[in-house]
Amino acid sequence: MDPNNPKSLPIGSPVDVGLPAPVSNPDLEIKDAQLIFNSVWEELESEFGRENLHFAKELILLGGAPGSGKGTHTQFILAARGLTCESIVVSSLLSSPEAQRIKDQGGMVGDREVIGLVFRTLLEETYRDGAVLDGFPRTKVQVECLKLLVGKMNQLRHEYFDTSLRIHFRQPTIHVMVLFVDETTSIERQLKRGREIERHNQKVATTGVGEPMKHRPTDLDPDAAQHRYRVFKEKTWDALQSLKQTYFYHFINAQGPIEEVEQNILNELRYQSSLELDPQTFDRLRTLPLASHIIVHARQDLVRRLDHYELNQGPLFHQVIELIERKIMPVIVRHAISGIASVNSEDPVFNDPDALVMLIDIFSERGYHAVVDLHRIEIPESVDLQTGKITCRTKQVFRITVRFKGSEIRRG
Repeated sequence: MDPNNPKSLPIGSPVDVGLPAPVSNPDLEIKDAQLIFNSVWEELESEFGRENLHFAKELILLGGAPGSGKGTHTQFILAARGLTCESIVVSSLLSSPEAQRIKDQGGMVGDREVIGLVFRTLLEETYRDGAVLDGFPRTKVQVECLKLLVGKMNQLRHEYFDTSLRIHFRQPTIHVMVLFVDETTSIERQLKRGREIERHNQKVATTGVGEPMKHRPTDLDPDAAQHRYRVFKEKTWDALQSLKQTYFYHFINAQGPIEEVEQNILNELRYQSSLELDPQTFDRLRTLPLASHIIVHARQDLVRRLDHYELNQGPLFHQVIELIERKIMPVIVRHAISGIASVNSEDPVFNDPDALVMLIDIFSERGYHAVVDLHRIEIPESVDLQTGKITCRTKQVFRITVRFKGSEIRRG
């Protein structure tokens, strides 16, 4: 689904609704953003010190219309990225009475307050590896401030690159994730949420059991819910779209069942080392082949090796097969339920390294995974009674471990 292509979006998407675009002055917005950012940055640098401005390495900017499921899917996104911190819900940061009044009317709080609170929160230790920002950025000014922040993070990384503080200034990774629902779905979900909270609160009031839940006034009023969706569409949608050319952009259709949406999210957030590692780290690792590249030809290579054994090393190959059939397979059969069998062998055939390679390949072809460990054991043979010196011989024991899919047993 391509948000640039109106035909690829569901009916009612921000691209094809046809409402007039908000009038804006890009030059003025950039100028305002620069003033706001400079003010906030000077405050942070003065309070914390430049060398202590350690922001999150990874930022996942989670946006979407009201009712798109940002809160529902946040924990899944955190888990997918291996983050243990809570998400930063921007609307919750804005708790001043004036901010609350604006939010209750379905509006948005001023950019200066938002930027100050978000940047300050991102400096907390718990967000050092990464953070999910729920509801940021929402305006073009906030977008410009974000870009300025990322620029500062890269500047600090360069500035401290050759110092002992280098580890604290890592290359930032920015993901923009937009959960999309159309206007009808958004309004329905907002009102459903309002009804569910009302029922819960009535039950608490009646029974005295549990805690009442807070709800948005817009969740109880269809017109307010529609207004809130259109505020998102007219202001936040364009702001999020403007990030598409700069950062990793993920457009998620959030209209389906939870399981389907989470699979869409997982597909988008799969690890990509070239995009997420520091360039120097990636260059150091890139000479090692990817597992996905190796396995492409693994089957053909296995077939080629086995045919080579038969045609060019037939006697040794036949010895190994006979040993597997006679000594190892009976043990494997006895362990068919557990799916793991271990056999110790001192057979001299394994003194030839090629025999061990053959054994592993034979088991691989048959659907097993075999590992061989060599254990050397010193066995006393004689003692010099005058000197007390003990003469030992070395005994070689090959420990063969074979793993495979065991049998499931239903109980009860």
